[in-house]
Amino acid sequence: MTTPSTDPAPTGYTPSPADVAGVLAWFEHFDELAVAKDVEAMADQAMFPLNEVSDGRAESYDRARYIAQMTSELGGSEQVDMVSVRTPTFLNENLVFVVTDATITMGDSSQQVRYGDLLVKCAGTWKFQTMVQGGWSDF
Repeated sequence: MTTPSTDPAPTGYTPSPADVAGVLAWFEHFDELAVAKDVEAMADQAMFPLNEVSDGRAESYDRARYIAQMTSELGGSEQVDMVSVRTPTFLNENLVFVVTDATITMGDSSQQVRYGDLLVKCAGTWKFQTMVQGGWSDF
């Protein structure tokens, strides 16, 4: 039986303000790439194979499939705008899971979403490796 605790779980790692700022800056840059619809540069930010998890399914994507999907999602002529609030949870100095609450506007249509990303530090640089969002197939 698991007993809930009101105490924070000890992780053995406490991120510095610079750690948190670095992750938030990474996402700011990624959002700029998305708004610019620079799908190739977005793919450069990933660690492939990339995992995508949604309701009742999980799939791995290679670079070509990711680019095709994001080109389809962002490929219209509508302007894209994103307003996000992010909450990073560091598992250690090299792994961070970030929950994002965002409003994404494409043209005249806005949608509020919540999703999570697992980032992995590779050779000193953050890469996203897993994307998690409920209802992804409906987005």
